[in-house]
Amino acid sequence: MILAVLFANNDGNILIERFHGVPAEERLHWRSFLVKLGADNLKGAKNEELFVASHKSVYIVYTVLGDVCIYVVGKDEYDELALAEVIFVITSTVKDVCGKPPTERLFLDKYGKICLCLDEIVWTGMLENSDKDRIRKVIRLRPPTEA
Repeated sequence: MILAVLFANNDGNILIERFHGVPAEERLHWRSFLVKLGADNLKGAKNEELFVASHKSVYIVYTVLGDVCIYVVGKDEYDELALAEVIFVITSTVKDVCGKPPTERLFLDKYGKICLCLDEIVWTGMLENSDKDRIRKVIRLRPPTEA
């Protein structure tokens, strides 16, 4: 199961978070842990350079994309390799939505569309969709036409 997907800025402020199967009382601990992990390891990292960590039976894959840090946490069948695929889909989709590796401002300007994409990629803790073209088609919101 994919336990969490978090986006944070370089200062450690959470921009987007999605938790699946994580009790509310543990979420603050995970936020703090992931932001500290990124602060310790992502300084000077190249765009999309993957970092891997494990904590007990949980795997963490994280990277930086522009001014945004991305963390994916999983367990059981979502080991390092599966999470690397998940984070690849997420980073490529964010680049598509923003047109380039995002600054924090650009990321926040595209916040709604990024949330829609994220919900299409990861749904209830599972990788739902990894096809960028399909994601692009599904998130095109059009107002209903009147007959």
